[in-house]
Order: sequence, then structure tokens, then C-alpha cells
Amino acid sequence: MIGPLSSVPRQMDHFFADRPHPYRVLNTKIDSEVGPASSVLEIGCGRSAPCLRKLRGKAQRLYGVDLVEFSAAFDDLVLINEDASNMQSISDGTIDLVFSRSVMEHIKNAEAVYKEVFRVLKPGGKYIFLTPNRYDYVSLLASAVPNRFHAAIVRHTEGRREINTFPTFYRSNSFAEIRKLSDAVGFDILELSRLNQYPAYLTFSRALFWCGCLYEKVLDKVAILDCLKGWILCELEKPLRQGAGSQNEKRRELT
Repeated sequence: MIGPLSSVPRQMDHFFADRPHPYRVLNTKIDSEVGPASSVLEIGCGRSAPCLRKLRGKAQRLYGVDLVEFSAAFDDLVLINEDASNMQSISDGTIDLVFSRSVMEHIKNAEAVYKEVFRVLKPGGKYIFLTPNRYDYVSLLASAVPNRFHAAIVRHTEGRREINTFPTFYRSNSFAEIRKLSDAVGFDILELSRLNQYPAYLTFSRALFWCGCLYEKVLDKVAILDCLKGWILCELEKPLRQGAGSQNEKRRELT
């Protein structure tokens, strides 16, 4: 019998055994876009570029951009210490696919990053990203709590080191914001959907984790509450030629 005093792993298996984690959904989408001749760029690749390293042997060129100090050098990766809003080391129209995971919520000047991604992409190139929904309860709490307290909270709830906790701004974390930014830059929206997962920030408490799981199940069953799901998955495309295509024709919303 699974209940609020059951271990977190047992609760997770009970509620989410048949649910792919949003990270896995993102990885599947990225894999489907990468080919042997692809040039791929990850924004916010992290100190050791773990997501980018999984694409070794699948793409021709792999680039990672981040402001943190890299923990190692890799012969088959090009890791660049630059701000994503000003990627001077990457030439115009040279990248087939840009992706990011749990990064856009940390971007202060989201429009500048959209413009840079648009610039470096080849015509027909795509930007795929997964980011927290600003209306998820975790994002709402993070927005209400000053950034200077985030590291201590995350260390307590997730055990994550303070050095790996970064300020949040949530400037590209709703459907409305993404549409506005995409329209301003010229991207076509191919997919815009919301996903949920187990309540990762509540794993420190069995009872709270149980409540969080029930909450996520309610979001699944009540369509009008879809806007509160934890994650947004977005796929943008740079048009093959300027002025070509229609966003209304290309946009697909999964609700």
C-alpha cells in the first residue's frame, strides 16, 4: 500500500512510472534533429558539458557556451566562456541546432539571447529549449524570494552546491513571453507545450512529496489547470528565407 509515509522512490514509481521526465522528452527531441553533418550549440552547457557530451559521435561539431569556469577540456567539444547574449566566437548562420535545458529562467536579457540564437542559426535551423513555467508553484516561490536566499534553500531541498545555484529572472517562461520574443526576433514557433514531473523540490519530505504528487495528478486531469504545469518545452525555427512562412500555420500548441 502506497501512502504519504512510503519512501520517496516508491511514491515516484507509483505516480510517475509511466511518465518520461521532461529532460528525457527534451533529449529525444534533440536526438531527432541531430545528424552526422550537424553543428550543434548548447547554451548554458555547464562546467563539464554533460548534455553536450552525450551527442559525441552523432554530430559533426559540438559547441557549448557558458559563463562558468569549465572543469575540463575536451578535444571533441568547443567550450566557450561567453555570455549567450553576445556570442562573438560564433559566426552568423553556422549552427543547425541550438538547445538549452533549465537555462532561460536565468537569462536577464532574454530578447538579446533570442537575437543571438537567431543570428548564429542557419536558415531552417532550430532552437529547442526546456525551461520552468513561471506559473509553477516552485517558480512563483522563487520569484517571491530574493535571489540571495536561493542557494541556501536549494541546498536544503535538493542538496545542490551553492556554486551551482544561479539567479532567476523568468523573462522567457510563459507562452505569452515566448510568443512575444519569437515574434520580435522573427522565429516561427513549431511547438509550445507544457509538461510536468514528480515534485523534485519536495523529496526531502515523504508527506510533502505525496502532496506534491497528488497536485501534479490534478494538473493532468483538469485541462484548465494546464497553465500551472512545471515545464515549458519550446521549439523555434529560423525561416528558410526572410518573410517566409506563417507563425499561425506553423505554431502547434499541445495543451
